[in-house]
Amino acid sequence: MENNKSSAKEDFKIIGNWDKQSNALKEKFPQLTMADLKFDQGKESEMLTRVQERLNKGREEVINIIRKGQPQEGKAQ
Repeated sequence: MENNKSSAKEDFKIIGNWDKQSNALKEKFPQLTMADLKFDQGKESEMLTRVQERLNKGREEVINIIRKGQPQEGKAQ
């Protein structure tokens, strides 16, 4: 059980064009600021925490919101 929580934290990675994704998130959630969405490689967790706090949502919900905007691996577009 504890393994699932830590693997969810470890498995989340930003893929694709983050500038484009963050702009889409900002349109959908105007309360997000550019500071909330600032992303540095390897620091996904810090960005997730800021977005969680701003949106008042849980970690998994924020991850799901972000993943919806990411390109799907293996899918032709």
